[in-house]
Amino acid sequence: MHELIERLAELAGIQPLYQDIWGHTHHASLETKQALLAAMGIACADEAAARESLRQWRQAPWQRLLPAVSVHTVGETAPNVMLRLPARDLGCDARWRLTLEQGTVHEEAFRPDTLAVLERAELPDGEYLGLALPLHLSQHGGDTPGYHRLEVAVEGRASAEMSLIVCPVVCYQPPAVSDGRRVWGVGVQLYGVRSARNWGMGDFTDLTTLVDWAAGAGAALVGVNPLHALYLHNPRHCSPYSPGSRQFLNLLYIDVEAVPEYAECDDARAAVAEPGFQASLAALRAAPLVDYAAVAQAKTSILERLYAHFRNRHLDTDSDRARAFRAHCQKEGEDLYLQALYEALQAHLHARDAACWGWPVWPEALRSPHDPAVRLWAAQHRERVEYHLYLHWLAATQLAAAAERARQRGLGVGLYQDLAVGVDRGGAETWMHRQLYAFEASVGAPPDDFNLHGQDWGLPPLIPHRLREAAYRPFIRMLRANMRTAGALRIDHVMGLMRLYWVPPGQRADQGVYVTYPMRDLLGILALESQRNRCLVIGEDLGTVPDAMRQAMREMGILAYRLFYFEKHWQGDHSFKSPWQIDRDALVAATTHDLPTLAGFWRGSDITVRSQLGLFPNEQLRESQIVGRAQDRARLLLALAREGLLPAGMSADPAGVPEMTPALALAIQRYLARSPARVLLVQAEDMLGETEQANLPGTVSGHPNWQRKLSLDLEDWAADARLLETARALSAERG
Repeated sequence: MHELIERLAELAGIQPLYQDIWGHTHHASLETKQALLAAMGIACADEAAARESLRQWRQAPWQRLLPAVSVHTVGETAPNVMLRLPARDLGCDARWRLTLEQGTVHEEAFRPDTLAVLERAELPDGEYLGLALPLHLSQHGGDTPGYHRLEVAVEGRASAEMSLIVCPVVCYQPPAVSDGRRVWGVGVQLYGVRSARNWGMGDFTDLTTLVDWAAGAGAALVGVNPLHALYLHNPRHCSPYSPGSRQFLNLLYIDVEAVPEYAECDDARAAVAEPGFQASLAALRAAPLVDYAAVAQAKTSILERLYAHFRNRHLDTDSDRARAFRAHCQKEGEDLYLQALYEALQAHLHARDAACWGWPVWPEALRSPHDPAVRLWAAQHRERVEYHLYLHWLAATQLAAAAERARQRGLGVGLYQDLAVGVDRGGAETWMHRQLYAFEASVGAPPDDFNLHGQDWGLPPLIPHRLREAAYRPFIRMLRANMRTAGALRIDHVMGLMRLYWVPPGQRADQGVYVTYPMRDLLGILALESQRNRCLVIGEDLGTVPDAMRQAMREMGILAYRLFYFEKHWQGDHSFKSPWQIDRDALVAATTHDLPTLAGFWRGSDITVRSQLGLFPNEQLRESQIVGRAQDRARLLLALAREGLLPAGMSADPAGVPEMTPALALAIQRYLARSPARVLLVQAEDMLGETEQANLPGTVSGHPNWQRKLSLDLEDWAADARLLETARALSAERG
């Protein structure tokens, strides 16, 4: 039994051990491997089941003529596709047909017995051979990057087809960061942007205003948190890193008053003008935290009226706007329809039972989008599905307008968007692709200095071999959807393209193990979509990232993600690196959403909060972090002094610097701006001197994650001395 589990785990990509950030080796237990295999749908509860699973795994590839997908890189020597046949069929006539993405077709007859043998296998019905089918793509134009289709027909056997993906060597990099050019940009949590006109949370119009501010300030990009779809039925589920779908947008970012129907609909405008409604909006704007439930109620109450107007004024008359809506729905295809259908169904079932949190607790007949009961419900509730299609059209249109404004204003990069590492287990994406996810396991991270118990993000991981069997189609669509409006895309936890830390069901986060993913295939597809969408790629490579991953990133032109807090001489005295020692092929920033702001770091407020919430496993670790933070304050001042950046009247003695002043915060940004890193990102919280961080990892309640607002209205940014001085300084330092 032990040997069977070990062999199955190896085949499924479950790694036997890993090293943590402190260099300690952790071995995966037999029980952990068995639990993760079961989560992948690989039966192994007893010896008979494990032996049968191993037999099926070994035989499955030989029972099909072609694999589901083969990924290659431009310039490869004539790639070989594995063709698997029974030895008895070697003498049969055969033909392959290559259909290029643009429609050109090439075909050729061949004899299997003339091909080189790569593998052999003995199956119950005889010997099988794995043959090398050379394609000589360059002779047929098939070395052009794209998604091609290969079909093979063998006399006497059913024909087969596969996806043949040809990828460029590197990802796209815009001229703004080429040939030694360096740029800077501002990063915001869009929901937390204050303005005098939004409805209690930042929206796509605020994003367009931010683009205008950035253009005037000399910035090349505006960075935002993930904008992925969440849940209208449960707006308090607000983590942008736990979305229902990464392919579509969070509908709460719609600016209701910017919808064209708003200007046409007297009923909607009258409802908004009512004193009670206006008082609610004023309260939502003034609140220190985003009240997602109240924002959702206000927006949906008016959006429902706008949809009714849209139906009567446009759909019923087949206006130009109606045709634009239908064209959008047709372009987005079945995925958008299923997203809208999921949302309509979930809203319907949640209204009947408030405990209905997602499709896993729906009636069994509705848990697959292809079930007859789902189709019947959709036919009976066509307008409710159409309402959600309408909302997604509005969101996509408004985000596209912000991206277009960035292009018009000449931002060298544009919108810098964020791609979450996974999705919530009860959302539309898992409902659409149920067979691809291991629902019993969770994605997370092993313990580190900031998360001493490890992390369990509660997200079901994709099953690597099933993703490959799907020819990577969900991954491709997700990238394409996010890069469409992005000048740059940050891949959260980029090493997930190589390996992900799986937490077994019912276990603590520190008892997980890594599972391997097809890195070269996924990176190749990433490069293909990057080039097609002219989108710079940044990989968030913090923590225990394997050398192979970082080497691949460098080779493919994916920028690394460098944070000031971690840019130290770890093998020496832990002093901060000089600016010139920071990577050139990187985005550098002082901090990020999961870490303390500069003011919070200086005060140690993150340590205080983690102590209050009991996030330290023992007192010794808490005390060591307090001491380490005091040392870091001194190291920071010494680093600035070496660079001649200490503010006037300030010494390298941290005792004489009780607070993080605007001058000190700006000195740190100038320090980073002097680095050769291609991109510098400055968080709005640091420009404004905010203390509290957006998210405190390891907490679900007890801390207002993803709710904090900035302290300054967007309309006042242009006149704020702190922002003006930061913009001038960074533009001067970056050239």
